[in-house]
Amino acid sequence: MRLAQGASLREALRVAGPGGWLALDAGVREAVWCRSRFLPEWEHTAPLPADLTYAGESRLALALCHRDGRIREAAVRPASCCAGLLPLVVIRCADWAEPVRERARMVLRQALDAGTAVGLTPLILRVGRRERGAFAVELLEEVLGRAPSGRLAALFAHPDRNVRRFGYRLAVGRRLLGPAELARAAARDEDTVVQDLCATAVLTSLRDEEGACDEVLAPLLSARSPRARSAGVTALRRAGRPERAELFLGDRSALVRACARYVVRQLGGDPVPWYRQRCAAPDGPGLPPGAVVGLAECGDRADGGLLWPLLAHPAAGVRARAVTGLRALELADAGRLRPLLEDPAPAVVRETTAALLPVAKQLPADWLLERTGSEWPRHVRVAAFRLLDAYGGIVALRAAVGLLEDPDAKLRTWAGQCVQRWRPSAHVRRADAEVGELLDRSRHLFSDHVLRRRKWEAGLDG
Repeated sequence: MRLAQGASLREALRVAGPGGWLALDAGVREAVWCRSRFLPEWEHTAPLPADLTYAGESRLALALCHRDGRIREAAVRPASCCAGLLPLVVIRCADWAEPVRERARMVLRQALDAGTAVGLTPLILRVGRRERGAFAVELLEEVLGRAPSGRLAALFAHPDRNVRRFGYRLAVGRRLLGPAELARAAARDEDTVVQDLCATAVLTSLRDEEGACDEVLAPLLSARSPRARSAGVTALRRAGRPERAELFLGDRSALVRACARYVVRQLGGDPVPWYRQRCAAPDGPGLPPGAVVGLAECGDRADGGLLWPLLAHPAAGVRARAVTGLRALELADAGRLRPLLEDPAPAVVRETTAALLPVAKQLPADWLLERTGSEWPRHVRVAAFRLLDAYGGIVALRAAVGLLEDPDAKLRTWAGQCVQRWRPSAHVRRADAEVGELLDRSRHLFSDHVLRRRKWEAGLDG
């Protein structure tokens, strides 16, 4: 409406991203019932002139988004003289009407240069997702592919991750960035796609070089991202520094540990003794939790003897990874792991629960049911309920119904969902009165028909 009343494009729009232009494009065509027909409200107050040749920027903006394809086509050519309307020309390049689309593409090809391309990149990539949007993206690649490398710097720092991905793909394809710049990008960027792209490009660029310098290794090895650290560890092989790879054998990431073991083995070392030495002396300086699970990843079942004592380690991370290692070695014992279900560290209890789920029926049901009480910490109660639910049968139903009035909203909702999906198994006694009582207590979760059906399945009268 403001555009129709003569306001300039800058006054009427506060466009912070491509969504604003797309919203304008859709909003101009939004029709309302007025004067016995559907038309956009602005057309009743200020209709467009028949000749758009000398129309102002505001009128051309409305014409470029008009519901009539002939008007959109007529507006494209005069819009080429208004740099502020180029975003709408980009949108018209994916127009469903071929005459509009072809004319807009011709205008965009003439108007797009390196300077305007960088600013239009977010919108072009957004429009590029449409069925006919590939042209603008291909043109953008062509224009920026000829631009100086400094032009792409704005894309690397853009808040939109899709723009950063596009910029780095273009830079990697043209080899505009050196290994050190790629390493810093892989370590700095929070997007996993950019991390993978740059880290892989670092390793590729190092193939023809004699070794990796500290300028490349330092940002990768100190990165928070496991992908970047794994690339740095892999680069240590070409650098010929196996002693530094050993430092990452106990990394918190399984990917980094695997890369470290690969480098150590390629240079004639054996990571297994390294793991065994550290797990055999848990009181030594700084036993990393990654070293505990790393032993299970490359050791054998005999190494379980080194992991069992670590269940009593003072560090919660070590206890949790010891359980993970025993689970990986298929050594989880219900009797020996059961005390860890009361561990004060939630991570330890989660790992213990995951290890005990396949053997949940070896645990006493009454003992687990007692630990669903509100006096226990939440992570203990959740673990006990998960194991009771794995029991199945009336044990699972008894536990779920008992938590329907729990003060914890999430646990209460989860219990209700478990009751709703419960079915009597072959181990549930037919016509068991307790089943009927439990279903009646959860009556509010079912319709009358479904409740009668559940009772009939259990051999009870509805």
